Parts: sequence; C-alpha cells; structure tokens
Amino acid sequence: MRYFLIITATLLLWACKARTKPKDAPAMKSDTYYTCSMHPQVMQDAPGKCPICGMELIPVSKGKGAEENIVLSDQQVQLGNIQADTLAAVSIGNRVTLTATLNVDETRSASVNARIAGRIEKLYFKSVGDYVHKGDKLYDLYSEELNNAKQEYLLALERQRMLDNGVIDFKQLVEAARSKLQLWGMTETQIEELARTKTTSAVTTFYSPAAGVIMSLEGHEGDYLAQGAAVLRLSDLSALWVETQVYTSQLSTLDRDAVAMIRLPDLPGREWKGKVEFVNPEINPDTRINLVRIQLPNAGGLLRPGMAAYVTLVSRASHSLTLPQEAVIRGGSGNVVWVQVEHNTYRSVMVETGLEDGDRVEIKSGLKAGDVVVTSGAYLLSSEYMFRHGADPMAGMDMKKM
Repeated sequence: MRYFLIITATLLLWACKARTKPKDAPAMKSDTYYTCSMHPQVMQDAPGKCPICGMELIPVSKGKGAEENIVLSDQQVQLGNIQADTLAAVSIGNRVTLTATLNVDETRSASVNARIAGRIEKLYFKSVGDYVHKGDKLYDLYSEELNNAKQEYLLALERQRMLDNGVIDFKQLVEAARSKLQLWGMTETQIEELARTKTTSAVTTFYSPAAGVIMSLEGHEGDYLAQGAAVLRLSDLSALWVETQVYTSQLSTLDRDAVAMIRLPDLPGREWKGKVEFVNPEINPDTRINLVRIQLPNAGGLLRPGMAAYVTLVSRASHSLTLPQEAVIRGGSGNVVWVQVEHNTYRSVMVETGLEDGDRVEIKSGLKAGDVVVTSGAYLLSSEYMFRHGADPMAGMDMKKM
C-alpha cells in the first residue's frame, strides 16, 4: 500500500510539471512547409515522407503569397519544357500586320430609286454582277401619273403657241410642267423629244445615273414600285475599302501618313499599296478595338469585295519590354504571364500589352526589367493552377492596380 501511494504521488507531480509552461514562452510559428517534389499538392508542417510515393518531403519557404504560387519538381519542369528568360528592354519593330477584309467603297456606290410610283414593264439588266455604263437603259416604267404630267406639258406648250398674247404668262406654265417631268426622272433629251414629236408613250425609259457593277437587284419585271422604292444598287469597283481592326493600345503608334502594304491569300505573290483614309473615332468599350479603313486602287479589276487580306502598317519604333507571343495568355478579363519567383516556383501576373511585331508583344505594365518570365510552358502552368486551386489564375486580379 505504501508503494502504491508513492507511485501515485510521483505521477501526479510529473503531470503537473508537464502542464506548466513559462508565461513568457513564445508561440512557435513556422515559415516553412514541407512538400513532395513529385506531388506538390502534399503540404505538411513537419518533415516526413510523402503519403503517396514515400519520398522524403522537402522544405519550402512560404513567403508572401505562397498560396498563389505553383511549385514543381525538376522532373515536372523538364517534362513540361518550362523555360524562363530575364525580361529586358529591346527595340520592337515598326511594322504591324493585321487581318482585313475587302469591302465596297460606299463613296463610289449609287442607289437607283423610283422617282415616281409605277409598274416595271421591262428590265434591261437582270443579273447581279452585270456592269452598267452611265446612261445605259435600266428599266421601262408604266406610270399613269407620269403620263398625265406629259400631257400637261404638251398642253402648256400648245396653249403657249396658240394663246401667247402677253396677258397670260404661258412661259411660266411651261417651265413648271417641264420641271415636274425633270423631278420625276425624265432627261432633257426625253423632254425635248416629247416637245418635238408631241406624242407620248405608255411607258417611260429610265437611264443609269452612274457607272458600276450591280451589287443588288431589288426590282423585277411586273413589280409595282412605290415612289422612292429601290430598284438596284451600283458600285464602282475601281477602288475598294480595306477594313481592319486595331487594338486601342496600337493606335498611338500608327503613322496615318505611311503607306499600307496589302497582300491577299487568294492572289499569292502580289502586293498592293494603299493609304489610311479613316480611323473610327468611336471605340468599342467591350472589345477595345477600333476600325481602320484603307483606300485601295483596283485598276486591274482583280480585287473583289469579300476577299480576305493581310495589311502591314508602318508604326513608330519603340524601346520597350517585350515577350514572345506564347508567353502571354490572353483572356476575356486580361492578359497573364507567369513569373519565376524562386527555383521551380512560379506566380501568375496580369500585364497590359501594347504593340505587336511578328512573334513579339510589348509589355506596357505589370512587369519590370529583370523579372524572370516563363517563355515556354505558360499554358501548362495555368492548367496546373486550375487543377490545384479550381480557379482561373486571372480570377480576382485587377488591371487598374498593376
């Protein structure tokens, strides 16, 4: 019994000492976690072995924003062909190539509309794509209202001849009737022929006011046209518009007086020269792109609206930070690159891009000279980030704070 009491007292004394800590003992806080080089998703507070493959865990410094970093093993870096390079300022070229489309020059287009209501009795051109010369017959129109106006003109001429005695000014009546015929589309030659022959036809022929290719045919034989209705549309294809879209960040570097070189995939081996005629003053707030229009002569008639084209515009050269195109991951919320912060440790950074030249893109903000940036394998890092964190690396980033 005495031995039992001694043992019990000893155990109680040891337990009390184990629970007692100095009041000024500092709380332990580690700046290092342990992970597996083959399985970076394993993170522990103490050294040990990987529960997946059994390898010894390696220490990694947490640091600021460590939860946003991706740590890879040497084998993963090698298999993913992840390469990085130190960012430095270089001279980016003064040429930028854009995709474009050939369109009709609207300043060289004409819409032929009915000047007066009536029925189309005959069309002289019936196919889209036909070429029309200025003054060619376009259509014959039957119009009771126009026929009545012809009779009024002949009657005014007859009264002027028979009753012109100075009391009534028949000349003014004749001019009014003549102006009505001109307003409704009759030419001077037709009016003079009407006055000479003093006979009217049931139909009136209308002539083309301009030369060009028929781009659309709205009226057909037998159709009744209201006043102002479209009959056909003509376009002079001796010059075309080359329309392309440019990012707003590129506008300040474009020289609008420079010559634009145009190449067409459908006509390889040839090159045309054009000039920038128009830059849309309104910017699309959603896409941040702007329309640039180039005037392109088409003397040979080889070019057709709708053809695809490549436009090379000359811009001012600049000394800037640049990266390969594949280093920049473009998305709807912005552009992202991956920066190497430590050995095999990478972090995503949002950047603002600028001028593009060949396979290089200008970095206007988000990085600085000396940063080590991933130039190959950036998409693999983004995929790995999404696999581990279940979110896009651009999520939560704000370009305004860059």
